[in-house]
Amino acid sequence: MRAPGTCTRPRGPRGRGAALTLLFATVVAAAAATDCLPRQDEGAPGPALAGETGERSRPPERVDRGELARAAAEAVAEGKSGAQAAEEVVSRSGDRWGAVYDRGEYAEFARALDGRYTGVGLSLRRAADGRIEVARVSPGGPAARAGLKAGDRVRAVDGRAVEGRPAAEAVALLRGGGAAPGTPVSVAVQRGDRAWTQPLRRTSLAADDVTVRRAAGGAVHITVSAFTRGSGQRVRDAVRAAPPGAGVLLDLRGNGGGLVDEAVTAAGAFLDGGPVASYDVDGEPRVLTAEPGGDTARPLAVLVDGGTMSAAELLAGALKDRGRAVTVGSRTYGKGSVQLPSPLPDGSVAEVTVGHYRTPSGAAVDGRGITPDVAAGPDGAEQRARQVLTGLGTGS
Repeated sequence: MRAPGTCTRPRGPRGRGAALTLLFATVVAAAAATDCLPRQDEGAPGPALAGETGERSRPPERVDRGELARAAAEAVAEGKSGAQAAEEVVSRSGDRWGAVYDRGEYAEFARALDGRYTGVGLSLRRAADGRIEVARVSPGGPAARAGLKAGDRVRAVDGRAVEGRPAAEAVALLRGGGAAPGTPVSVAVQRGDRAWTQPLRRTSLAADDVTVRRAAGGAVHITVSAFTRGSGQRVRDAVRAAPPGAGVLLDLRGNGGGLVDEAVTAAGAFLDGGPVASYDVDGEPRVLTAEPGGDTARPLAVLVDGGTMSAAELLAGALKDRGRAVTVGSRTYGKGSVQLPSPLPDGSVAEVTVGHYRTPSGAAVDGRGITPDVAAGPDGAEQRARQVLTGLGTGS
């Protein structure tokens, strides 16, 4: 988790990837994912699939940040890699979410906070049978120009099979682990009986992290794929622009996190102030609160799944705990630990766990996730949410 004004980009356990200041996110589970996500290290413990029960792991050990700084400084003084020395300290600690990023990785993900990323313009999801499918194609991107379409099956990326793996791993391969714009990537695609390998070149793209459409029956469907800068205000604007009495489907499926203050701003669209979450940093308690003045009367259903993580879980948990929304879908990922960045002498950055966050009722999320009020599988979740809105008193 990252505190207000900071990032919660996803990444894999003890892997390299995204983050900037107090982090609160990780790799997306078997669900929709955008190719602005970082990689999950091959062989690292993956996220639990929707429908699994029980805690995923014991709480991580804490890293001694003084030891971390000393190890990195000594390595640099000896002409060695400070980042490698820090990585060894983090690995020994047992901190499942600790990670070390080099200067380039850190700069790349700083750009992602502004809603820009390097990729090919594909959003992916994992189907129930383990297939990786194209969920959305960004207009004007390399994939769109090549003719790829939503529903296409992605079998491999650069020769590496992706079926049966989390969607985020396929996304990470498309992204290339921080590869520069213009670098090539090949995608093995299947559409019906036709199969081919499509060469593409990565480019710098603008992420469309908040989309709004009218759902069947008149409800407003707001999808938030990540909490990048400005996304919280876009959610507020969409709610204000919704027709009077229309229900809202807030779709957080596959949302791997982002900026915590943007999630808090989004919560303020539906709450009249009050707590959104509490967390601690080295034992010091802190509370995140929503701004007053939100729409507290409009019927609201929140869609979640195993890819709903970190800042997205913070938002879903707040709306559920405070009785503002009915949550629909499957249990969320369960990433509720707080990471703090430590700059290292060679310009790299280590992020280590310093605490955990809780929902307004005091419930811990880390390793547990949020169980929705209404269970629904991926194929029927949206329809079930519309039924919920009808029951809440809206013509959805």
